[in-house]
Amino acid sequence: MSEHTLEITPEITIPEHLTGQVQARLAYVDEWITGAEVTTSGDQIVLQVKAAPDEARSDELNAKVQSVVNEMARGSFKPKVEILEDHLDRPTSYSKDPMDELLARGEVSEEGTGMFTFGPLMSRLIDYLEGRFLELADSFDAQPYRFPTLMSAKFLGRADYFRAFPHSLTFATHLREDLEIISAFSKDAAYEEDGLNVSPEIFSKIQALLSPATCYHLYFSLADKPLPNGELTATAVGNCFRYESTNLTSLERMWNFSMREVIFVGSKDFVLENREQGRQRMQSVYEELGLAYMVESANDPFFVGEFRKQAAFQNAFQLKFEIRACLPFKDSTLAVGSYNYHQDFFGRHMNITLPDSSPAHTGCVAFGLERFAYAFLAQHGLDPANWPEAVREALS
Repeated sequence: MSEHTLEITPEITIPEHLTGQVQARLAYVDEWITGAEVTTSGDQIVLQVKAAPDEARSDELNAKVQSVVNEMARGSFKPKVEILEDHLDRPTSYSKDPMDELLARGEVSEEGTGMFTFGPLMSRLIDYLEGRFLELADSFDAQPYRFPTLMSAKFLGRADYFRAFPHSLTFATHLREDLEIISAFSKDAAYEEDGLNVSPEIFSKIQALLSPATCYHLYFSLADKPLPNGELTATAVGNCFRYESTNLTSLERMWNFSMREVIFVGSKDFVLENREQGRQRMQSVYEELGLAYMVESANDPFFVGEFRKQAAFQNAFQLKFEIRACLPFKDSTLAVGSYNYHQDFFGRHMNITLPDSSPAHTGCVAFGLERFAYAFLAQHGLDPANWPEAVREALS
């Protein structure tokens, strides 16, 4: 952590329900910021910065921070949080952060910021958990799909992702088709402290990004044509990429993670009924896993300019419910999955139509595999002898 700090008093006191959201967005305010903390009272912000700022730089950082706070907090109201399930009091047998032991045992190694490799124990646990999620997919007779890691910039633009989540995007590119550029790169390229020592001008115009969400691929594949039979249930697992700057923390927030989804496309009733069935069917699975968790209404991490409007919209129409698993070592919870309803957003933007020519509705049940495994270990530890019987038997 930087030794230099800058204290800022926000012009608007940040409401308690927004302190975490504002703090997360401060990571994107300026490259000088290496960390940020908003007091629980919301009347003070402490920035960790790379170097001691002079008066002009302090004023610039202050103006940027005030802009974020004003955009997110002015006129905000506390959303009504609906809790559908609450099993946070389910007993757990472990109370330490499993990350230290995972690293010490070589079960996890960090290749770079937010990028991890997993050993045999973690891999088997993740495979087991995914198998349970596949049981849910099978209960819906979901059709299997496989999607690329790359995602079309054209389609992602049609889905308004650049406007809603620009801060989390990860871009894919390649060297321009130019002999001199390729030869010079081959000869001179080297990794330095802050990255490759190359100019952005040598790279091609961006046509693709690394996929931020699994279900988007399905919607893109259905674009500009009628939906066969008027409804579709699919399942897929994919590598997802969401850059979170200084918010990237152990296995809680990764740049590169895996998502298993069960995806519904059809009428409003079809999607909502299946989303609810999916939630109910998973209750017995969580019980077998001995998972201490809750399911509550939530919003996606929209960027500053879209946050108030989009978050309020999601909350008002109950579009997103998160599965939040207890992390006993820090007395908090971690979102390990979600139940989502997109209304006809993708149907309209991707021109996916039902037999009556109206836009299709979409939704999904999504599970973050590494996060889920991490939360399980945070509750039960790394010794399989202490795991719930169903898990022990399956992995024995």
